[in-house]
Amino acid sequence: AFRFFLISIMPDGKDIIYDEARLKGYQAFCNKIWNTARFILMNTPDTYELPKAAPKLSAIDEYVLRELDAAIAKCDAALEGFFFADYALAVYDFLWKTFCDQYIEMSKVALKDDSMRDGALYTLYTVFRAALRLLHPVMPFITEEVWQRVAKLAGKAGATIMREPYPKPEKNLIDPGAVEEMRWAMAVITGVRNIRGEMDISPGKPLPLLF
Repeated sequence: AFRFFLISIMPDGKDIIYDEARLKGYQAFCNKIWNTARFILMNTPDTYELPKAAPKLSAIDEYVLRELDAAIAKCDAALEGFFFADYALAVYDFLWKTFCDQYIEMSKVALKDDSMRDGALYTLYTVFRAALRLLHPVMPFITEEVWQRVAKLAGKAGATIMREPYPKPEKNLIDPGAVEEMRWAMAVITGVRNIRGEMDISPGKPLPLLF
């Protein structure tokens, strides 16, 4: 968490200001990664093996794979320009907001549906494995530990994440229509969540929506 904190506050030509609250936020980020690994393990059959080719994917699967491509591109551009804070922000936003807050929640429904389960498992492992490799340069300890427990399980990976290739975009998997549809849906969900938070409305209380 402290290593990630230092990378995230490296602006060009400015002094670094220590912020205890922000550091605690990145401790929570570590917990989020660990809990995500536990969730994936808990929902994986003992005999599961990650298929070489993608099974039938849902719109939400296509969406998160496209967002992974975008995150990789942002990280590549930031690292090539030595903009380390931008790299940290890109990987943080994708892993916490897109993958954990959005996709993981929707996958809880997909994993209970026989027609969607294979696509959800494939996407969970494909995206999480790539995200760990994307994050590894700045969070080497937790990514290595999680890789040993989760990513290696279905991916038949090597002995260490250090020897795994850096992720590259896989644009051939993407359906642009599905991506745009899900971006719209995610914007609606985010809007409703924000209103609930601002007005102190319980997450369990049903709300009427007007479109």
